[in-house]
Amino acid sequence: MFSLRSRRGTSTCYKRMAALFLRRLTLQAIKTENNCIARCLEKHFLQKTAPAQLSVTVSVPRLPSLIHAKAFSVAEDAQDKKNKKKKTETALTSTGRKISERIIQVFDEKGNDLGSMHRADVIKLVDKRDLKLVKRNACTEPPVYQLMTGLQIHEERMRLREQDKAKPKTRPTLTKELTFSSNIGQHDLDTKSKQIQQWIEKNYQVQITIKKGKNVEDPENKMEAIFNQILQTMPGIATFSSKPQAVKGGRAVMCVLRHLSTKEENMYREAQKTQKGDILNKENRNDRPPDVLHQ
Repeated sequence: MFSLRSRRGTSTCYKRMAALFLRRLTLQAIKTENNCIARCLEKHFLQKTAPAQLSVTVSVPRLPSLIHAKAFSVAEDAQDKKNKKKKTETALTSTGRKISERIIQVFDEKGNDLGSMHRADVIKLVDKRDLKLVKRNACTEPPVYQLMTGLQIHEERMRLREQDKAKPKTRPTLTKELTFSSNIGQHDLDTKSKQIQQWIEKNYQVQITIKKGKNVEDPENKMEAIFNQILQTMPGIATFSSKPQAVKGGRAVMCVLRHLSTKEENMYREAQKTQKGDILNKENRNDRPPDVLHQ
């Protein structure tokens, strides 16, 4: 009986020693953040080991909450660096004495090519002339730099800013849709034409669908005539982006109207001037007295 108690006591001692060793090992793993043992223990205690399976005599310290690192993408990070680099280069920023390339091609402040130079010689030249060094083209081999004064950099920045403002800002073309019957009354058609004109003036495209009315005696070209009537209310403003065509198995006709381009507006104005000039010339000819033949 004494032997049995001794064996039980030895087993309990081993369990306590194992628990103490496991506790020390866990604390050591927590202190070392990037240790492989810490990752294994975290995975073991947080994912696999259920609380009910742990021994009552073993007191396992609670692991601290995991710190969630910000996810990142190598491609996005490289793209951001590329965009920042491009923005910096186009902003005409002085590089100072930090020249990453060993050999560079240098232009002076007057635009004269000084040839390829070592960066140490370029730095001496910058200090001697009291100028600033600006990277102009990093895609060539060797890359191109230019010596510039502070006033030249300011003027060049202003010129580039004006160029950016002058560039047309494109935006996606939005489309409005309008559907009505071919039996529409004239008053309602005038109201819809005004709405279409407002959309066109805001540079929307307008998709118009006209359904055939219940009256079977309507001529086939009635819906096309309605489209032309709508377009005639907006001279010099709108035109067909998509001409009338049958849809829904011939039960309706659809077209798309858009705003005139700048070129089309200029052509329309020129045509109007020419037409007006022809009318004036014709009126002047009609106002002249008939020629009388003197014998």
